[in-house]
Amino acid sequence: MVAEQIEGRGIRTPRVLEAMRTVPRHVFVPPAYASQAYEDGPLPIGFGQTISQPYIVALMTDLLRLKGDEIVLEIGTGSGYQAAILSRLARQVYSIERQAELAALADERLRSLGYHNVQVIVGDGSGGLPEHAPYDAILVTAAAPRISSALAEQLKVNGRLVIPVGGRYGQELCLCEKLEDGLDCTEIAPVAFVPLRGEHGWKEEEWEGPEAPE
Repeated sequence: MVAEQIEGRGIRTPRVLEAMRTVPRHVFVPPAYASQAYEDGPLPIGFGQTISQPYIVALMTDLLRLKGDEIVLEIGTGSGYQAAILSRLARQVYSIERQAELAALADERLRSLGYHNVQVIVGDGSGGLPEHAPYDAILVTAAAPRISSALAEQLKVNGRLVIPVGGRYGQELCLCEKLEDGLDCTEIAPVAFVPLRGEHGWKEEEWEGPEAPE
Protein backbone atom coordinates (compact mmCIF):
# COMPACT_ATOMS: atom_id res chain seq x y z
CA MET A 1 0.00 0.00 0.00
CA VAL A 2 2.64 2.51 1.07
CA ALA A 3 5.15 1.74 -1.67
CA GLU A 4 2.69 1.71 -4.57
CA GLN A 5 -0.17 3.99 -3.58
CA ILE A 6 1.58 6.61 -1.46
CA GLU A 7 5.33 6.76 -2.02
CA GLY A 8 4.75 5.95 -5.68
CA ARG A 9 2.60 9.10 -5.99
CA GLY A 10 5.25 11.40 -4.63
CA ILE A 11 4.81 11.48 -0.85
CA ARG A 12 8.28 11.00 0.59
CA THR A 13 8.16 12.40 4.15
CA PRO A 14 9.69 9.58 6.24
CA ARG A 15 7.55 10.14 9.34
CA VAL A 16 4.32 10.12 7.31
CA LEU A 17 5.31 6.96 5.45
CA GLU A 18 6.23 5.25 8.72
CA ALA A 19 2.88 6.18 10.28
CA MET A 20 1.04 4.81 7.26
CA ARG A 21 3.05 1.56 7.51
CA THR A 22 2.51 1.21 11.24
CA VAL A 23 -1.21 1.91 11.80
CA PRO A 24 -3.24 -1.26 11.00
CA ARG A 25 -5.84 0.04 8.55
CA HIS A 26 -7.85 -3.20 8.54
CA VAL A 27 -8.78 -2.68 12.20
CA PHE A 28 -10.55 0.57 11.28
CA VAL A 29 -12.97 -0.86 8.70
CA PRO A 30 -16.01 -3.11 9.24
CA PRO A 31 -15.11 -6.83 9.25
CA ALA A 32 -16.89 -7.35 5.93
CA TYR A 33 -14.40 -4.98 4.26
CA ALA A 34 -11.23 -6.03 6.09
CA SER A 35 -9.90 -7.87 3.02
CA GLN A 36 -10.14 -4.59 1.04
CA ALA A 37 -8.60 -2.37 3.70
CA TYR A 38 -5.29 -1.84 1.89
CA GLU A 39 -6.76 -1.31 -1.58
CA ASP A 40 -6.61 2.04 -3.39
CA GLY A 41 -10.02 3.44 -2.52
CA PRO A 42 -12.43 4.59 0.20
CA LEU A 43 -14.65 2.15 2.09
CA PRO A 44 -17.99 2.55 3.90
CA ILE A 45 -17.92 2.50 7.69
CA GLY A 46 -21.64 2.95 8.36
CA PHE A 47 -23.83 5.96 9.18
CA GLY A 48 -23.32 7.28 5.64
CA GLN A 49 -19.61 7.81 6.32
CA THR A 50 -16.44 6.46 4.70
CA ILE A 51 -12.79 5.86 5.48
CA SER A 52 -10.77 7.79 2.89
CA GLN A 53 -8.46 6.05 0.45
CA PRO A 54 -4.94 5.60 1.84
CA TYR A 55 -3.35 8.09 -0.55
CA ILE A 56 -5.75 10.88 0.46
CA VAL A 57 -5.11 10.20 4.15
CA ALA A 58 -1.37 10.39 3.53
CA LEU A 59 -1.64 13.50 1.33
CA MET A 60 -3.75 15.44 3.85
CA THR A 61 -1.42 14.40 6.66
CA ASP A 62 1.69 15.32 4.70
CA LEU A 63 0.33 18.80 3.95
CA LEU A 64 0.21 19.58 7.68
CA ARG A 65 4.02 19.22 7.95
CA LEU A 66 3.87 17.91 11.53
CA LYS A 67 7.13 17.77 13.46
CA GLY A 68 5.95 16.02 16.63
CA ASP A 69 5.08 18.69 19.20
CA GLU A 70 1.86 20.03 17.67
CA ILE A 71 -1.70 20.21 18.96
CA VAL A 72 -3.99 19.13 16.12
CA LEU A 73 -7.74 19.35 15.62
CA GLU A 74 -9.43 16.80 13.39
CA ILE A 75 -13.01 17.47 12.33
CA GLY A 76 -14.79 14.22 11.51
CA THR A 77 -13.43 11.26 13.48
CA GLY A 78 -15.17 8.59 11.43
CA SER A 79 -13.51 5.25 12.09
CA GLY A 80 -10.58 6.89 13.90
CA TYR A 81 -8.01 5.92 11.25
CA GLN A 82 -6.93 9.45 10.37
CA ALA A 83 -6.71 10.31 14.08
CA ALA A 84 -4.48 7.29 14.64
CA ILE A 85 -2.14 8.45 11.87
CA LEU A 86 -2.05 11.96 13.34
CA SER A 87 -1.37 10.58 16.81
CA ARG A 88 1.93 9.14 15.56
CA LEU A 89 3.02 12.55 14.30
CA ALA A 90 1.74 15.11 16.84
CA ARG A 91 1.76 15.62 20.60
CA GLN A 92 -2.03 15.83 21.05
CA VAL A 93 -4.99 15.22 18.75
CA TYR A 94 -8.54 16.42 19.43
CA SER A 95 -11.04 14.74 17.14
CA ILE A 96 -14.70 15.75 16.98
CA GLU A 97 -17.51 13.60 15.52
CA ARG A 98 -21.24 14.31 15.11
CA GLN A 99 -22.36 10.68 15.22
CA ALA A 100 -22.24 9.54 18.84
CA GLU A 101 -22.10 5.84 17.93
CA LEU A 102 -19.24 6.33 15.49
CA ALA A 103 -17.40 8.42 18.06
CA ALA A 104 -17.80 5.74 20.73
CA LEU A 105 -16.56 3.00 18.42
CA ALA A 106 -13.59 5.08 17.29
CA ASP A 107 -12.68 6.02 20.86
CA GLU A 108 -12.77 2.41 22.01
CA ARG A 109 -10.70 1.30 19.01
CA LEU A 110 -8.08 4.00 19.50
CA ARG A 111 -7.72 3.27 23.21
CA SER A 112 -7.46 -0.48 22.66
CA LEU A 113 -4.63 0.10 20.16
CA GLY A 114 -2.76 2.40 22.53
CA TYR A 115 -3.31 5.77 20.82
CA HIS A 116 -3.71 7.59 24.12
CA ASN A 117 -2.90 11.09 22.84
CA VAL A 118 -6.23 11.25 20.95
CA GLN A 119 -9.32 12.69 22.62
CA VAL A 120 -12.58 11.95 20.79
CA ILE A 121 -15.39 14.45 21.39
CA VAL A 122 -19.04 14.19 20.31
CA GLY A 123 -20.43 17.37 18.80
CA ASP A 124 -20.78 19.72 15.84
CA GLY A 125 -17.25 20.21 14.57
CA SER A 126 -18.15 22.44 11.63
CA GLY A 127 -17.17 25.48 13.69
CA GLY A 128 -14.11 23.86 15.21
CA LEU A 129 -13.50 23.24 18.90
CA PRO A 130 -12.77 26.58 20.57
CA GLU A 131 -12.20 25.21 24.07
CA HIS A 132 -8.83 23.71 23.12
CA ALA A 133 -7.74 26.38 20.62
CA PRO A 134 -5.44 27.64 19.26
CA TYR A 135 -4.23 24.71 17.16
CA ASP A 136 -1.01 24.20 15.25
CA ALA A 137 -2.96 22.33 12.57
CA ILE A 138 -6.57 21.61 11.66
CA LEU A 139 -7.63 18.78 9.35
CA VAL A 140 -11.23 18.51 8.09
CA THR A 141 -12.33 15.12 6.73
CA ALA A 142 -15.64 16.20 5.16
CA ALA A 143 -16.60 18.62 2.40
CA ALA A 144 -17.28 22.16 3.61
CA PRO A 145 -19.25 24.72 1.60
CA ARG A 146 -16.63 27.34 2.48
CA ILE A 147 -13.73 27.97 4.86
CA SER A 148 -15.35 29.37 7.97
CA SER A 149 -13.90 32.25 9.94
CA ALA A 150 -14.34 30.11 13.07
CA LEU A 151 -11.67 27.68 11.88
CA ALA A 152 -9.34 30.49 10.88
CA GLU A 153 -9.67 32.06 14.32
CA GLN A 154 -8.74 28.79 16.05
CA LEU A 155 -5.55 28.33 14.07
CA LYS A 156 -2.21 29.65 15.33
CA VAL A 157 -0.25 32.07 13.18
CA ASN A 158 1.88 29.92 10.84
CA GLY A 159 -0.54 27.04 11.45
CA ARG A 160 -1.99 24.96 8.64
CA LEU A 161 -5.57 24.02 7.74
CA VAL A 162 -6.32 21.22 5.26
CA ILE A 163 -9.95 21.11 4.14
CA PRO A 164 -12.03 19.88 1.16
CA VAL A 165 -14.23 22.73 -0.12
CA GLY A 166 -17.10 22.26 -2.54
CA GLY A 167 -20.44 20.56 -3.14
CA ARG A 168 -21.82 17.13 -3.90
CA TYR A 169 -20.38 17.08 -7.45
CA GLY A 170 -16.82 17.34 -6.18
CA GLN A 171 -14.48 19.48 -4.14
CA GLU A 172 -10.99 20.92 -4.11
CA LEU A 173 -8.63 19.94 -1.34
CA CYS A 174 -7.32 23.24 0.03
CA LEU A 175 -4.23 24.00 2.08
CA CYS A 176 -4.48 27.23 4.06
CA GLU A 177 -1.62 28.77 5.99
CA LYS A 178 -2.44 31.39 8.60
CA LEU A 179 -0.55 34.64 8.23
CA GLU A 180 -0.68 37.68 10.50
CA ASP A 181 -3.31 39.24 8.24
CA GLY A 182 -5.41 36.16 7.38
CA LEU A 183 -5.34 32.87 5.46
CA ASP A 184 -3.32 32.12 2.36
CA CYS A 185 -5.07 29.22 0.61
CA THR A 186 -3.95 26.99 -2.25
CA GLU A 187 -5.96 24.37 -4.12
CA ILE A 188 -4.08 21.06 -4.06
CA ALA A 189 -6.20 18.42 -5.80
CA PRO A 190 -9.77 17.50 -6.79
CA VAL A 191 -11.38 15.19 -4.21
CA ALA A 192 -14.74 13.67 -3.28
CA PHE A 193 -15.82 13.65 0.38
CA VAL A 194 -19.07 13.21 2.27
CA PRO A 195 -20.63 16.51 3.37
CA LEU A 196 -19.63 18.41 6.48
CA ARG A 197 -22.84 18.82 8.49
CA GLY A 198 -23.54 21.41 11.16
CA GLU A 199 -23.91 25.12 11.76
CA HIS A 200 -21.01 26.00 9.46
CA GLY A 201 -21.51 23.06 7.10
CA TRP A 202 -24.06 21.78 4.61
CA LYS A 203 -27.75 21.51 5.41
CA GLU A 204 -29.43 18.32 4.17
CA GLU A 205 -31.62 20.12 1.62
CA GLU A 206 -28.71 22.19 0.30
CA TRP A 207 -26.48 19.16 -0.34
CA GLU A 208 -29.21 16.94 -1.78
CA GLY A 209 -31.18 19.58 -3.68
CA PRO A 210 -31.12 19.74 -7.50
CA GLU A 211 -29.51 23.17 -7.44
CA ALA A 212 -26.69 22.22 -5.07
CA PRO A 213 -23.56 24.07 -6.25
CA GLU A 214 -20.49 22.21 -7.38
